[in-house]
Amino acid sequence: MIPGIDEYDIDLAIADAAVEELLGVSPDDVSPADELSFCRNVFVPLTTACRYTCTYCTYFDPPGEATLMSAEAVRETLRTGADAGCTEALFTFGDDPDDRYEAIHGQLDEWGHDSIHEYLREVCEIALEEGLLPHANPGDQTYEQMATVAEVNASMGVMLETTADVGAHGGPRTKTPGQRLNTIRNAGELDVAFTTGILVGVGEDWRDRAESLLAIREMHARYGHIQELIVQPVVENERWHGGSPDVETLRRTVAMARHCLPEEISVQVPPNLAPARDVVDCGIDDLGGVSPITDDHINPDYEWPALRELKDIAADADVPLHERLPVYERYLPEDLRSPGFDGDPAPGDDWLPDPIRRALNADDAAGERYRAVVGGTSLAAD
Repeated sequence: MIPGIDEYDIDLAIADAAVEELLGVSPDDVSPADELSFCRNVFVPLTTACRYTCTYCTYFDPPGEATLMSAEAVRETLRTGADAGCTEALFTFGDDPDDRYEAIHGQLDEWGHDSIHEYLREVCEIALEEGLLPHANPGDQTYEQMATVAEVNASMGVMLETTADVGAHGGPRTKTPGQRLNTIRNAGELDVAFTTGILVGVGEDWRDRAESLLAIREMHARYGHIQELIVQPVVENERWHGGSPDVETLRRTVAMARHCLPEEISVQVPPNLAPARDVVDCGIDDLGGVSPITDDHINPDYEWPALRELKDIAADADVPLHERLPVYERYLPEDLRSPGFDGDPAPGDDWLPDPIRRALNADDAAGERYRAVVGGTSLAAD
């Protein structure tokens, strides 16, 4: 039984036979992708507050030390990102930070917001004004919280991490897989193109990895909303000294992900955390969001690779590299897809909210930049 699914009334049963089949998959059972993609983003850590205290995470600060970015600081960061040719504004913060942090809640109240999600909506609107497409990853969300911000996001995300009950999630407020699966389900019910993923090396075993991938596959089968899955190894940092998975573990896990998931779901490894060159033959087709101007604020010890390095990874694999938007092309309406699009469109017509559709169609520099990415003419700049 996956911890927490009863609490959230999630009807999810993973067959033992499916787990056993996936456990038998190796890199020899998958084929390399025909191309690699990446997204140029600006990373905006809206607040360093989080109600959880996961032992592998350096992102959160304790109460009294956590900060909350002002709208002015957000706008300045976004403007710099737009000037650098980014298309994605990646907004992150910990789960329900105004729940545990009185100072954060007080600051939000002073700025006229009842919740962090109301404030997130405001800064997503600022991103659109500055010529960037919002992709918010604010942890676990209720249906109502996600509905508050979904209309102003091109896509959203949350890492499932694992379906296992691991000690790394321990503490007075324990993160449960049921909460994460509820968020993934909420995204499906709201027609939000969604990114999720698994963490490798936080105390889960091979069966847990297989079960996690199968749970994500089942969620996508119901809603068709999972656009990409990240296979992310845990890495050493000031709070985590439990080691990182070796290359063979990562290769096998990536192969399992590619074998398990339908072709329309991209499989990604973050190139600042994983040896992408060593797993590119295991079925990955994406190198994630990479920022030319901001740190990976969740993993600040691990710098983003330059575009030149991404090109070298693709060249070593003898495949083309192309830039993408934070929302994958299959979720765009037909009139916004490239003439050469040969994938399977996502089911339905309501994946792109009106503010995002207007931004993509706009007759301005931002709209031209978005359409250049979709059209495949934007990769030259470093």
